[in-house]
This record gives sequence, structure tokens and C-alpha cells, in this order.
Amino acid sequence: MATANYIAGRWNLSPLKGRPQAVVWSDNFGQNSTYSPTSSANYLSSSAVYTVPTGTEFNNFLILSDDNRSELKFAKQRIETQQRMINGTLRNYFVAEKLTVSWSWENLPSRAYNRDPNFSSSTGLATAGDLSNFTSDGGAGGAELLKWYESHSGPFWMLLAYDRYDQFSGADRYQYLSQYNQIIQVQFKSFDYDVVKRRSVLGKPQSGFDFWNINLSVEEV
Repeated sequence: MATANYIAGRWNLSPLKGRPQAVVWSDNFGQNSTYSPTSSANYLSSSAVYTVPTGTEFNNFLILSDDNRSELKFAKQRIETQQRMINGTLRNYFVAEKLTVSWSWENLPSRAYNRDPNFSSSTGLATAGDLSNFTSDGGAGGAELLKWYESHSGPFWMLLAYDRYDQFSGADRYQYLSQYNQIIQVQFKSFDYDVVKRRSVLGKPQSGFDFWNINLSVEEV
């Protein structure tokens, strides 16, 4: 089961120390949990609170790789009815505003690791021997993304991490880059991929991977 320590350990694989990957998909909304370092050498604060998806990675939630990812494109759709009145005034009945988010990857490895990483539930670090990660940050590869798409015909939760300090309050609202600032329920609008290269590692095809180009779009439910 994922904990704050698990998530902090997974972030250790990221080039952006102390900041999560930009996108996480999850079957659940997540819960706030306090991180407790296992040693004083850890770079994260012991008082930090993180949003933690419950369950197991690759089954109940997916940490998406930032490798060769394009920008996140946000499009807002206003659900409303507008009508011009007899006196010329425009009357508007606003219902809600919904987001569509789209992005892509180029040359994303088809898998995150060469074998089951067997993440430690207490530290989030991989414990499998002879392990290689094909995505530099340990985030999901193409096959993991495709599996999630094929198994989620309905809505799921998306956790987004980018600078939205305005979503927090208080004098320390500028200090929340380590947290997910936007959590929305979405479903897939489109998903397509191309297998652009096939390769092996050290002449061992069974330990290799392919490169994929992926384009996807999700919309808020």
C-alpha cells in the first residue's frame, strides 16, 4: 500500500528533487499523509504533507513519466446558455466550467523497468536485483499507459503538479511545489500511439524495450 514515505521514495528517482511528476492517474481521490523520513540525510521535510493515492502502483495508480513529454495543454469549456433580451442586454445562465487536458510523448520507452521493480512499501525504492529503469524518472512507460487506458473506460482521478500557488492560502502558500495542487476526475477523450523504434539492451531482446510516440487527451467529467 502506498504511503507518504512510499511517494517520497519514488520522487527520489526524479531529476526534480522534492517535486513530484506532473501527472498521476489514480482510481481514488487520494488522502493527505505526513512524510516521516527514515534518516536525517533525506532532503525532504519531516513536516511535509503529501497527497497519496491508496492501493498499489501500476494497479490502482500510475505515476506518469516526464521523459520527452510535451507541454500540458489546458482548454476550458464553459457550460452555459446565453440569450439576448428584448432590450438588447445579454442574459447568461452559467452551469459549470470543465477542463480538457492534452499532451504527448516522443520516444517514450514501452516499459518503465526491465522487470518487476518490487517497490518497498516503507521507502518506495525498488528492491529487485539486476534492475534497470528505462524511463529516467521511473514513471510509467507506453505499455503501462496503454494498459491503464484499456482498463478505464469510465472516469478516474488525475493529480496535477504545476505552479498554482493561488490554490493555497496563508503566508506559506508559495512553498507548496512539492504537492499536487489540482485533483480532477476525468475520462479519456482520445488515445493513440505509434511504435517508432525497436531495440534490445546489451543484445538481450527480453530485457529491452521499444520507443513509442503517444498522444492523448482527457476531459473533466
